[in-house]
Amino acid sequence: MKKILLALVAGLLFSFAPAEDPPKIKWMTFEEAIAAQKKAPKKIIMDAYTVWCGPCKMLDRNTFSNDDVAEYINKNFYPVKFNAEGKDIVNYKENTFKNPNYDPQKKYKRNSQHQLATYFGVRAYPTILFIDEEGELIAPIMGYKTPSQLEIYLKLFNTNAYKSITTQEQWDAYVSDFSYEFNE
Repeated sequence: MKKILLALVAGLLFSFAPAEDPPKIKWMTFEEAIAAQKKAPKKIIMDAYTVWCGPCKMLDRNTFSNDDVAEYINKNFYPVKFNAEGKDIVNYKENTFKNPNYDPQKKYKRNSQHQLATYFGVRAYPTILFIDEEGELIAPIMGYKTPSQLEIYLKLFNTNAYKSITTQEQWDAYVSDFSYEFNE
């Protein structure tokens, strides 16, 4: 009887435990995004993260889970989640990128950097990469960003405003004139 009662109480407790929310952003692989670009051109936003990186986890928890950020990314970009120290094999621009020094014993710790991360010049985690409709790198944005800090880059690259900004003064003017809309 005790076992049945204990099982019943445990079942009730677990039924009220909060379920893990599914990701709001519809992440895809880099190869899926490149293929999608061929059918319907859109820029790619790539979250180059690692499994051990605290700021990467904060970016997921605080920024990519933000409703405004997720909605804007899903509508205007092909979103890619890429483990920059992972073991995936990626085919891109007639090259095969992998992580030949990947150590499975370190899959939850620092590992060697993936060749694709090196190709894109990733030097810190997280790095958010913006890639144009032809699959060419526009810019890497390093470090954790809040929703409003990311908003300025999302709109800069989505609207192609970055193409007309060539000086620090133009960037400063863009930032000072920018109208933030995302909720934090």
